[in-house]
Amino acid sequence: MEPPSTQDVNDTSTQRTALIIVWLSSFIAPLMLSAVNVALPRIAEGLNANAILLGWVPTAYLLTSAVLLLPFGRIADLHGRKKVFLWGMTVVTVASVLASGVHSAAALIACRVLQGVGASMLFATGVAILSSIYPRERRGAAIGLTVSAVYLGLTCGPLIGGWATQHLSWRGVFLIHVPAALLIILVAFWKLRGEWKDPAAGRLDLPGAAIYAASIIAIMYGVSALPAIHSLVAIIGGVAGVWYFFRFERGRESPLFDVSLFDSNRVFTFSCLASLTTYSSTFGISYLMSLYLQYIQGMTPQFAGMILIAQPAMMALFSPLSGRLSDRLEPRYLSSAGILLIGIGLALLATLTSVSSMHFIVAALMLTGFGVALFSAPNTNAIMGSVEKRSLGVAGGAVSTMRVLGQMFSMGVVSTVFAVLLGPVRLTPENYPHLLEAIKFSLVAAACISVTGIFLSLSRGNVHGEAASR
Repeated sequence: MEPPSTQDVNDTSTQRTALIIVWLSSFIAPLMLSAVNVALPRIAEGLNANAILLGWVPTAYLLTSAVLLLPFGRIADLHGRKKVFLWGMTVVTVASVLASGVHSAAALIACRVLQGVGASMLFATGVAILSSIYPRERRGAAIGLTVSAVYLGLTCGPLIGGWATQHLSWRGVFLIHVPAALLIILVAFWKLRGEWKDPAAGRLDLPGAAIYAASIIAIMYGVSALPAIHSLVAIIGGVAGVWYFFRFERGRESPLFDVSLFDSNRVFTFSCLASLTTYSSTFGISYLMSLYLQYIQGMTPQFAGMILIAQPAMMALFSPLSGRLSDRLEPRYLSSAGILLIGIGLALLATLTSVSSMHFIVAALMLTGFGVALFSAPNTNAIMGSVEKRSLGVAGGAVSTMRVLGQMFSMGVVSTVFAVLLGPVRLTPENYPHLLEAIKFSLVAAACISVTGIFLSLSRGNVHGEAASR
């Protein structure tokens, strides 16, 4: 990757503009996810979708993002990150408008796939743009603000999505972010000066992209088809494909992803793995709690949205602080403490009953949210700070890839539990006891996954002494 020029790191106008558009885009993507999660019961009713098909509404978006994120990161390195960013926001906007007018679950899932295409372009470029123009001593603060935008989007999503679902319809949920998306396109096109790319980046590794895509799709198909025998074949084949992808990329002149960093950089490797496990344990919470609050507790979408903001509100409030702290304190200690709090929060949520109090639910969500805030910004800063300037594009791609893969695997765990314990049934009152059992078992599985993240986070080593040497 082309290192940031002296003009870039001293041009406060460019830095400010880039931070604004990346902040807004980081706000929109989670807003789409969390707002749609609140609308899922009404979507199921309006489009006659069963429990398994309903799970594919968020999963299709995440799977597409995971499959295309690395290729678009490479395309951005070759042709320009701003250009890919602008195309991504445009695709997201068009797909959102189309999604608001569908009349079948299959059509909605297709629009979510298109949204995932656009989102993958945004995920592949946002952090890389900031890392290209901010000096190392200010990068953590910029990343912290961006992470706070993610959690602010998660905070506003349930509230705005719940209001839109109840007072407009579930179709309105797909339009609430369109004005902000149009604003981002205009600001980026007219005000963001310059372009960031690597003229010596080589070419797009199409065989590597195909291997990676086929492997991820096989894993998710296998998970969605459990407990059928052929699903195990797909999962094993997908895992083998990921292993082969890493071997294949080591021998490429212009690899899709520089996997050598995983061989030579302990901080980078364990920070990425900690991110993968943490997102795998936390992303499904909003999906599960939306179903719990509306089906089991009988809440309206708007009131359920008000409860669900407890977790992301804590993330939005404390992520900037943890980002600044990570510029001075070792990220592994901050992140590890955060994962511990996440595990405790998930364990508390796993004890839910049909009559659990709102105070208990909100407290558990707030504890989990504070843990995520304590983990995410320091962990991202550790990843970006553990590599040389020429590898910032790879590191930025890793940050987004681990997040999206973790979110996808989180929904994969939920889909597996629902397939085994619930099956492809309509969510009617006679099925609510089985639904509650599936929700609680999913939360137990998430808590167990989070435990592994503590070990991975503590094992990464120190960052600041090594960063200073670079």
